[in-house]
Amino acid sequence: MARSAIAAFALMVAVGFAGCATMARAQIHDTSYGPPASFSAQTAPYRFYPGDAVEVSILSAPELSRTVTIAPDGRIDLPLIEPIMAADQTAEELRDALLAAYSRDLRVPEIEVTPSEYGSNQIFVGGEVARPGVYEFRAPLDMLQAVTLAGGFTNASRRQQVVIVSRVPGGEREVTIVDLRDPAVREALQRTPTLRRYDVIYVPRTRISNWNLFVQQYIRDALPINFSLFYDLKGNSN
Repeated sequence: MARSAIAAFALMVAVGFAGCATMARAQIHDTSYGPPASFSAQTAPYRFYPGDAVEVSILSAPELSRTVTIAPDGRIDLPLIEPIMAADQTAEELRDALLAAYSRDLRVPEIEVTPSEYGSNQIFVGGEVARPGVYEFRAPLDMLQAVTLAGGFTNASRRQQVVIVSRVPGGEREVTIVDLRDPAVREALQRTPTLRRYDVIYVPRTRISNWNLFVQQYIRDALPINFSLFYDLKGNSN
């Protein structure tokens, strides 16, 4: 009987360790965001987003200098001038816009624009996933990992037509359709870049024939307010 008890205890310990190993693998999987992004001299310059903080130094009038946070509508407020659009602008483009705005009040404006703090990276995952909502990420993230963060696909999901909606420079909307069925997943992820801030991933329930209508009727209405503002920064119904 003692041997039986010892054997039973050993079996319980073994099962416990196996459970811990499974949990550890799951945790590693959930927090693994893929290979690091590659950067080079050809990498496009960073464009500001709502939530970023920008240091504006007006060298010819230091009393006007400010560190400001880009509002949800994409604009910043500075002394003497009207609110100016900062979202979607590079530091150089924003500096040029400020030079033009301040040239009406300052004879020879000298301005420097420096990013001082970056807002959180957020994406929206909606449609046929277990937990639709906004998710933050700090490292490169692909579509399948984003769906995993949202609890995975539901049984009603149409995985062969997963939608990514992104903003591109100039305020335009870019819609990409990706097949995330197995074994198409690996090929799809190789063709799709890592996600960017404010990207929208939407998993539909049924086949979609009119993408523009689908985006207007389903995705736009599902977005939280900060995403809706981001996709309409310039008064564009897109």
